[in-house]
Amino acid sequence: MRTAVILLTFLAVAAIPGSLLPQRNVASDPAAVTQFARDNPDLYPWLDRLGMFEVYASPWFAAIYLLLLVSMTGCVLPRCARLWRSVRSAPVAAPTNLARMECHSRWSDTVPGGGSSTEESPLDVAQRVLRRRGFRVEARGNEVRAEKGYVRELGNLVFHLSLLVLLVGVAAGRLFGFEGRIALAEGSTFTNVRSEYDAFTPSVWTDTENLEPFSITLEDFEAKFETSGAKIGEPRYFNAALSYRTGTNPEARRQEVRPNHPLDINETKAFLTGHGYAPVVTVRDARGDVAFSGPVIFLPNDSSYASDGVIKAPDAVPQQLGFEGFFLPTADIGEQGPYSAFPDAFNPQLFLTAFTGDLGMDAGSPQSVFTLDKSGMEQAMQRDGQPFSRALRVGETMSLPGGAGSLTFDEVARFANFQIAYDPGKEISLAAGLMLLVGLTTSLAIRRRRVWVRVTQDSGSRCTVEVAGQSLTRWPLDARDTDAVGAALRPGPLPRPADSTDEGHRR
Repeated sequence: MRTAVILLTFLAVAAIPGSLLPQRNVASDPAAVTQFARDNPDLYPWLDRLGMFEVYASPWFAAIYLLLLVSMTGCVLPRCARLWRSVRSAPVAAPTNLARMECHSRWSDTVPGGGSSTEESPLDVAQRVLRRRGFRVEARGNEVRAEKGYVRELGNLVFHLSLLVLLVGVAAGRLFGFEGRIALAEGSTFTNVRSEYDAFTPSVWTDTENLEPFSITLEDFEAKFETSGAKIGEPRYFNAALSYRTGTNPEARRQEVRPNHPLDINETKAFLTGHGYAPVVTVRDARGDVAFSGPVIFLPNDSSYASDGVIKAPDAVPQQLGFEGFFLPTADIGEQGPYSAFPDAFNPQLFLTAFTGDLGMDAGSPQSVFTLDKSGMEQAMQRDGQPFSRALRVGETMSLPGGAGSLTFDEVARFANFQIAYDPGKEISLAAGLMLLVGLTTSLAIRRRRVWVRVTQDSGSRCTVEVAGQSLTRWPLDARDTDAVGAALRPGPLPRPADSTDEGHRR
């Protein structure tokens, strides 16, 4: 147990960096690690070598966890065996000197009956009373042994087992589960294969070739914001209307996904984690042919959903086209320039600059869809030598200088971020959590106690009767149990020594 406690402390200390530092596999802020690297260029490489940005997937964290699992197994299973034997064991024999026990009382009486109105012996009366009060009773020789509260030990056993089950459940999720992130614009479809994920974090034994077969399409996304009062602009309602198909049922079905209400397909869940805007544009090249058409995801950078993004048209001829800029859902002009006055799309505008040349997409190197490689491109310039830029409303078109092409802002669409997760150990962890709660509550609420009754034969027809008890918890013994036995054996107040009364025991 001491080793398990030490390892549990190590695990808690090892988890501190995972709480204080950004993590690569956190869906809520995927760019946090990149931003930390920019802000701390000297510190970042050292922390990265130590795995501080992937704490829960690092070898040293896994080593502590596995050692804790082995230690808990070696600790809990033998302890459970001892507790189980204790539950099944008979009540212990009375100590030689009952006067040292709690709530002790002693008196002399005649034999048989002990002052009762029946012909039962004192031992028979004591057994009947104690069984009625829920004690497990056993008579041996001239004494009755009774014990109650074995459920407390059973709760203790369940509590210790739940810790081991919890570790197994968490381990199952970490070994076989996975997490991934996707961003879907309205009308776009995602198929559950690894290559479709924007970010994918498998576990050690995740079968990436046999993921749950399904596809989801974002049909519509609805967002509502507070329009008045002190909390104007705060989000009030998000809802993603999805249609999905599974491998066993190719017919499309619809479901609305909201925060904390994920789409569940055979234990693979899609959680709604964020949203933003995806302006729909059409790019034409110098010949007037459509080089690109569709929604482009712009990433929000503040609470008003002012968003940055790029548009790439690699099929444009004779030169590829690229656009960089920002989108404002409710555009306004302030002292610092254009800004978004409200997160909803009341006055959407698209602010873009244009580039021509080689986008670098044919080199074979991976490239982010949210950045523009300008190393092989030139910015479009106006006749006066100033950089070419335009602010577009819905339906407006910008024509590039020299007839290089054009871009039309067709409409405003939305996109939604989803976290796709599969955790086969969550049911085990839930069961362990319930076991832990029930076991701990039971072990704290139930009081285990013992009661003994001893009858010693004196000379003639007289006998000495002793009643005493013992509490096996930190609470003092409830005198009602011993008093009930004494009242059945001897009507009237019990002749209890002064120092063995309830008040004396509490002192």
